[in-house]
Order: sequence, then structure tokens, then C-alpha cells
Amino acid sequence: MAGGFSVSGSGVEFEAKITPIVIISCIMAATGGLMFGYDVGISGGVTSMDDFLREFFPTVLKKKHEDKESNYCKYDNQGLQLFTSSLYLAGLTATFFASYTTRRLGRRLTMLIAGVFFIVGVIFNGAAQNLAMLIVGRILLGCGAVPLFLSEIAPTRIRGGLNILFQLNVTIGILFANLVNYGTAKIHPWGWRLSLSLAGIPAALLTLGALFVVDTPNSLIERGRLEEGKAVLRKIRGTDNVEPEFNEIVEASRVAQEVKHPFRNLLQRRNRPQLVIAVLLQIFQQFTGINAIMFYAPVLFNTLGFKTDASLYSAVITGAVNVLSTLVSVYSVDRVGRRMLLLEAGVQMFLSQVAIAVVLGIKVTDRSDNLGHGWAIMVVVMVCTFVSSFAWSWGPLGWLIPSETFPLETRSAGQSVTVCVNLLFTFVIAQAFLSMLCHLKYAIFAFFSAWVVVMSLFVLFFLPETKNIPIEEMTERVWKQHWFWKRFMDGADKHHVVPNGGKSNGTFNGATV
Repeated sequence: MAGGFSVSGSGVEFEAKITPIVIISCIMAATGGLMFGYDVGISGGVTSMDDFLREFFPTVLKKKHEDKESNYCKYDNQGLQLFTSSLYLAGLTATFFASYTTRRLGRRLTMLIAGVFFIVGVIFNGAAQNLAMLIVGRILLGCGAVPLFLSEIAPTRIRGGLNILFQLNVTIGILFANLVNYGTAKIHPWGWRLSLSLAGIPAALLTLGALFVVDTPNSLIERGRLEEGKAVLRKIRGTDNVEPEFNEIVEASRVAQEVKHPFRNLLQRRNRPQLVIAVLLQIFQQFTGINAIMFYAPVLFNTLGFKTDASLYSAVITGAVNVLSTLVSVYSVDRVGRRMLLLEAGVQMFLSQVAIAVVLGIKVTDRSDNLGHGWAIMVVVMVCTFVSSFAWSWGPLGWLIPSETFPLETRSAGQSVTVCVNLLFTFVIAQAFLSMLCHLKYAIFAFFSAWVVVMSLFVLFFLPETKNIPIEEMTERVWKQHWFWKRFMDGADKHHVVPNGGKSNGTFNGATV
């Protein structure tokens, strides 16, 4: 076991150790991120391969090699974009059932079901004979409620770092996909099939991992299995002294059972801060432009004049930067806090995207994509600068903050809404990006940079700090103390669990504006 520590609750000490079971369970759960990341990264590389285009999108292949009307419009095809975006449209539908399955079946079994769907989807994609099979395969590639699992099992002090393991695995999945595409692009004519089929590796890991992880104490207690929940709590905390934390979870669960309509409860005034922040963070995360770049990195670089091998190689570089920068977030999120990372990244993302827009505006025209060696390197460096800042901020924190702010009675419903909104806007960006690139050209980066300004101002004024705040104490120590959101907390004591009479020994870590 690693060294122990005590988590300061509402006047009580929650003793906890960073136990092997916590680390192992979180790593296995975060494998869902590996699978999600692979699917994000693989589609852009596959759609840049001539063999894939010849099989399913011959008109795009012809435009790529013969049509010189506009370099920015080579890949503007709604069917091609649907191949990428259909994954997220299907996931959007699945989220409506996620709250029910996590509440009735538990977090662990939900992960297992998600893994099975992934495996079937991989089989359809790898064996696809027509566009319909491709789309069906992508539809089957759903996702589970992994960030929620991580937030509930992790001790408060390291909750942020362990939760970001999900995002770290997303970045590793993207890098793995880019490396695979770089290799399979040289295998003719079935290299693209190998790229799509290798998604079965992370899918199998998640399915096997779901068999070995423990369900969360919160989930077990929520379903009335109190003794089993207490036993798991002892196991993951590494101590027999779990009564204070156990009693707090039981009381929170009791209140949660009184809520018969969690989605309706989300709309109540006292839950508005969490809901607004969760929804806006997901919208803002997509309007940074990150998924447009990660989905279509090889296509984007190819559009800018990079040859196929060079574009895939550049995508590998950005994927590696993505992984390394996410490690920065794992180290710093519970030290410097959520707000500081988001604000710093806003400045970095804005400057890098403006620089890209200026370079492309000067050097790339409709009929000329010859950037030149020096300018091409600069574009790759600026893309990497943008990706790195996203990877230690909006990438992981867009998931972490919503997963740790909802109270237990609305947590499953809140997480479903969070994932639903994320997938909706991921679908919108994935379906529209290549068309936007065709019409806006280099100004597409100016479009995304303007959104970065808006979201940074939102963080500055409206996002409170949640570092080192136990999930059950968010109402007292965050929302009731925030200059704006406290107005929505009138009467919250009637509905929320406030342990130990609402008294808290901790100091408020929220935003000061």
C-alpha cells in the first residue's frame, strides 16, 4: 500500500489509503478511454487512405487527386463525415438509457455491457462490405459511465488525478490509432481493415477489466446492498475505520431514494449550477476545435500540402504530444486546481490558433498548398501547442468537473446529460468540420479561437474551484459560497444531505472574482 492520509469531511476525518485495489480498478475502468480514443484517432487516418476511399467513397478519391478547384474542399463529403460522426450520434441515443442501467445494474455491469457492444461493432467495421456495414459498426461502438465510476471509487485527495486516467487513456488510444494508421497505410489494399479491426484490443481489455473491478460503494449502497458496500469501502480505503464515510454515503443514498424522477429533479433551482456548468463545459470542450483536429488530423495535414506519409507522421507527433501533456494534468490537477489549468490553457489555445490562421491565410490559397518546409514545421508546432494545452485542461477537466459536482440523487442523471451533450456537439463538429473547412478555409481557426475567448471568460467568472472538496460537501463548501451560484441555493438544506449539521472544518477553495 502507498502512504495513508485522512480526508477532511464535515467535521470528521475520513481515513483512507491509496490502496492497490483503487489504483488497479481505476486503471481498468479507464481502459474505456483507450477504446474511445482509438475510435477518435482511427477514423481520420483511415479516411485519408486511397484504398478505403476507393472502396466506399470513389468520388472523394477522384476529387482528392484530380479536382484542383479548391485545396480546402478535397474531402467535403457528407457520407465521409457520417462515417466518423455516426459513432457519436449512436452514443447520444445510448445515454438516455445510461442513467437507468447505472442505477439498476451498477457501474461495473454497465461497463461490461459497453465492452460487449464495442466488440460486436469492431467485427462489423473490420468485415465491412458496404457503407451500411461501416455505419452499423460505428453505431455499435458505444461508451459507458467510466468517469462516474472513477469519481466514486477514488479518495477525495487524488480524485482529480485518478479521474484523468480516463482522459490519459483517450490520448493513448489516439496515439495508438495514429501509429497503426501510419503502418497500415503501406498495406494494400486491406490496411484500413486492419486499422478498424485492431479496435478489438482495447474493447477486449475493457470487457475483461469489467470482470475484475469492484463496483463502487455508492452504487452498492444505492441498490440496498449495505453490508457489501461497507466491505468494498473497507477494501478500497485500506482501513476498518470507515463508519463516518459509510454513514454519510448511506444518508445521501436515503435522500436519493426519495427522488423518483432524477431527470426532473435536475431542472430544480438548487441543481441549476451543476447542470448549467456541466452542459456548458461539454459545449465549450467541442468548440475548442480539438476533435476536429484529432478526428481529421491526417486529412487536415494532407489538405495543407503534406503528402500522405507526412500527414500521418505529423498526426503521430500530435498524438504523442497529447499523451505527454495529459500526464501534466494528472500531476497538477489536484495541486494547482481546475480553474488555473483552464485559464492558462485558454491563453495558449487562443494564441496558437490565431497563429495557424495567419500562416494559412498568407501561405495557403485555393490553388496553392505549398507551405514550404519552414512554414509547414511551424504549423505542426502550433497544432502541437494547441493540442498540449487542451490535453492538460479542457480534455480531462471537461469530464472531471461534472462527474464530481452533482449530488448523489442526481449524479447518474447528471452524468447522462453530460455525456449526451458532449456526444451531441461532438457529432455536430464531426459532421460539419470538413464542410466548414471548405467554406471558411483558414478562418476556421479564427472561429474556434473566438470560442476559446468566450469559454475562458466563463471560467474566470462562473466556474468555482472543486479541488480537494468531497463530493458530498459540494453544496455547503462550493455552491453556497460562490458569488453568483449561491442565489440558487436558498432552501437547499431541505433537500440535501449536510453531514454533521452543516458544519465544516475546511476552508473554501472556490473562485474569487
